[in-house]
Amino acid sequence: MSSEKLYPKGYQLIHPVSEKKNVRNELLHAILSDHTKEQEESLDTDIFDVMGRRRSTRKFDPKPIEEWKIKKILAAADTAPTAGNFQGFEIFHVKNQKMKEKLVKAANNQPYVNSPLVLVYCKNPSRVKLDFPITMLKKFAIQDATLAASYSQLAATALGLSSIWIGMINEKKVAQIIKTKLIPSSILCIGYPTEKKIPKSRRNLSELIHVLE
Repeated sequence: MSSEKLYPKGYQLIHPVSEKKNVRNELLHAILSDHTKEQEESLDTDIFDVMGRRRSTRKFDPKPIEEWKIKKILAAADTAPTAGNFQGFEIFHVKNQKMKEKLVKAANNQPYVNSPLVLVYCKNPSRVKLDFPITMLKKFAIQDATLAASYSQLAATALGLSSIWIGMINEKKVAQIIKTKLIPSSILCIGYPTEKKIPKSRRNLSELIHVLE
């Protein structure tokens, strides 16, 4: 069997990892794996348990989130798969209180947007250096931003936090508030939940999965 790697037409071959990228990977690994014994006790690293516990939360405790947890949430986003490994997205960490209040209005007046941790995920198709039409690059960018946000959500859950994904936004207003020319795709609001929520009923897997034989 040939060991030659196959790439879809239009994809550039990924060059050997440079020293700069190795440094970046080492720093990323350090953020994700380095924690004290006290911090370790608050982590849940069983991915299936984390998935099962993730809940959309609309009521957050106002207490601030520890800086080390925020770093892990952002680092988790950086590990998400992306088209061609070009990471066609940017994350805006909104700390400014007045900006948060404006974002509430830009998100259909959803008050929980003003949460302890507010992350705005934006599409950046200009980063995706692939030989495809711009429409495809834009599609890659929104997929990249979506995956990054979902990785952040799982990381937040593993850290004992909860989150709410905000997709109903006025993209133009959000962009103006955070002062970017990029197009926002979603806002992720994160904090300590005021109560634990039980799972909601969903479809049976037999209804969700279509097996083709």
